[in-house]
Amino acid sequence: MLAYADAGLSTFDMADHYGPAEDLYGIFINKVRRERPPELLEEIKGLTKWVPPPVKMTRSYVEDNINRSRKRMDVAALDMLQFHWWDYSNPGYLDALKHITDLKEEGKIKTVALTNFDTDRLQIILENGIPIVSNQVQHSVVDMRPQRRMAELCQLSGVKLITYGTVMGGLLSEKFLDTNVSIPFAGPPLNTPSLQKYKRMVDAWGGWSLFQALLQTLKKVSVKHGVSIATVAVRYILNQTSVAGSMVGVRLGLSEHIKDTNAIFSLELDEEDMNSITEASSKGRNLMDIIGDCGDEYRA
Repeated sequence: MLAYADAGLSTFDMADHYGPAEDLYGIFINKVRRERPPELLEEIKGLTKWVPPPVKMTRSYVEDNINRSRKRMDVAALDMLQFHWWDYSNPGYLDALKHITDLKEEGKIKTVALTNFDTDRLQIILENGIPIVSNQVQHSVVDMRPQRRMAELCQLSGVKLITYGTVMGGLLSEKFLDTNVSIPFAGPPLNTPSLQKYKRMVDAWGGWSLFQALLQTLKKVSVKHGVSIATVAVRYILNQTSVAGSMVGVRLGLSEHIKDTNAIFSLELDEEDMNSITEASSKGRNLMDIIGDCGDEYRA
C-alpha cells in the first residue's frame, strides 16, 4: 500500500466485511504517520463501506458499527462511508442514513455516500435531505447501465459516480485478447471469483465472440496511444457523465497496476476513439433490460 501511495495512488477502498481490510488500513496509515511527511498523510483517503443486516436501525446500533470501523482503521473520522442496503422492501435504510448524517455532523464521518443503490432509491434518499456525495456502482464498457438513468439524476443533484468492475476483474486486458475460454485449458483460467462474475456479465451482454470484437477495438485505441487495454477501458468510463473516479482492483503482493493506472491520468481519448468504443459497446444487449438498474444484480 505504501508503494501505491508513494506513486500518487493515495485513495483506498474497502469495507467492513472485506476480511481484515480495515485493520490493514489501520496498520498502513500508522506506517505513513511514522515514515512519511505530513503532506502525504493529508493526501491519503480511506473509503469504507457499511453493509448491515436488515435489523432495526437504531442510533446506538449505527454508531457502534461506525465506531468499529473508526477503531479498526485508526482514524478519528472516516473519510467516506459508503452505505449499502440489501432489501428495499425494508425502509430501514432511511433510518440508518439519518443516523449516519447525524454522525457526520458530529465529526465522526467526513462524507456520506452509497454503494449499489438504484436510481429510484437515490431519488428518495436525496428527497429526504441526506447529503450524498457519491454512489459506487458497477460500470464498464460492457455494463453501461449507470448511463441509462442514474447519470441524469446525478447531473441534476450533483451526486457523483465512483465505478468498480471497470476492467472487469482483468477481462478487459491483453491477457484475454484472441482467447477462447470455452475450451478447457486453452485460454487463461478464470481462476478468481471476480473473473467468473464478470464472465457472466459478458455472457448476459452478448457472449465471448462479441466481447473479442470489443477487445479488438480497445486494443486498436491502446496501440494508437501506447497504453494498455485496461488503461483505455478506465479512461473511457471516466469520460462518462457524472463519473468522478474509478476503482482499480489490485491483489496486494500478487499483481500491481501502478504504471497502467498512472497512465490513465495523461491519456486523452479523441472523438474518434470514443465513438469507436461506444459503437463496439452498443452492439451488446442493454443490461438494464436483463439485470435491472444499478445494484439489482445483488437483489435478484
